Amino acid sequence: MIFLLDLVAAALGGAALTSLVRRWRVRTTPRPITEPPREMLAEQDGTSGTMLSTMLDLLPDPVAVIERNGTLAHANLNAQHLYGETIHALIRHPALQVAILSLRDGTATETTFALDVPVRRVIHASLRKVPTNSPLKGLTLAVIADHTRQDAVERTRADFVAYASHELRTPLAAIIGFIETLRGPAADDPQAQQQFLGVMAAQGARMQRLIDRLLYLSRVQVLEHQRPRDVVEVETIIERTMAEAAALIRNTNITLRLLPPVPDVQVRADADQMVQVLINLIENAIKYAGSVRTEDCVIDVSILTSAPGGVWPARDGVEFTVADNGPGIAAQHLPRLTERFYRVEGKSTKQTGSGLGLSIVKHIVDRHAGKLMFSSKLGEGVTCRVWLPQEINEPPRYETPPTQIDWQ
Repeated sequence: MIFLLDLVAAALGGAALTSLVRRWRVRTTPRPITEPPREMLAEQDGTSGTMLSTMLDLLPDPVAVIERNGTLAHANLNAQHLYGETIHALIRHPALQVAILSLRDGTATETTFALDVPVRRVIHASLRKVPTNSPLKGLTLAVIADHTRQDAVERTRADFVAYASHELRTPLAAIIGFIETLRGPAADDPQAQQQFLGVMAAQGARMQRLIDRLLYLSRVQVLEHQRPRDVVEVETIIERTMAEAAALIRNTNITLRLLPPVPDVQVRADADQMVQVLINLIENAIKYAGSVRTEDCVIDVSILTSAPGGVWPARDGVEFTVADNGPGIAAQHLPRLTERFYRVEGKSTKQTGSGLGLSIVKHIVDRHAGKLMFSSKLGEGVTCRVWLPQEINEPPRYETPPTQIDWQ
């Protein structure tokens, strides 16, 4: 990356540009994202700025040009595609600003830092100060590589070892104990053998489910920083969800209802993951409400469009709701429901789970730039609400106005 910066910096200071560029000045004007930031470098009476913009846009790495006051002057197409509206927050990060201030003309440095909002992203920036003999002196070139995936893989590997060793210990100990019993006291007792083998099979299935959930959670975390690109109909998500949920309540007394109407709207989403979110919420309702209300358990699924304001963000959205009439959850448990391995267990239910289902839901909703909310009162059931931004055919806008560089 340093070689790439050296190459571009040399191009900026070359004689060809010097002869074309006499003077430049900076001004700040609001500019929507529909007008590509590469135009910030366009000159008013020539072609040098356009040539420079085109050169930067052809680079395979995400590159930003940063002004002497630390604000963004230009982001090439790769950087726009990779970071979108968060590009300005990235440039304003204190670690990057400190690295820029430490640079001298023609020197290079590197820094790595993390953005925690809206989701965790790890950024590695390679910086090069434009030489003083260039008409663009004072600017800084930055190759801003996203190392989130590598960081997530490392964290996932460590988390998997820690969680698996902790959670698998109990069922594994039970299986080993029954094996020792079958080899010893129960070696000649067919009835005890069948009983113990049944328990061992159940414990083995529990370990398999736990491992499957851990692996799925790991995959979700690796992709959490990448917003989905597909635009899907809400009706398609609901149809798939209800078809899969029907199999879960077969041979039970549970009633699953889809409350009309289903709005004719679209969301930018990974359809498979959103179906998984709703299935996980329905499974929770079946597990905890269905185990108590064995005769009249009802689970309602509904979808509403939401206007800006209230408890949701200030933009149009779609609200998915899964509500049951089960025993409910005490208020002190609600803030911790999405923690890994956190379980709400009590006398009202003997059901237990891996404690990963709602954690998976939370990570998927975060990937979709959505919101998750739980509400409940003891004896009145649980309501789970998932909000996703509605896909409106209007281009998004920058959170802060970018800087335009005019050439004269």
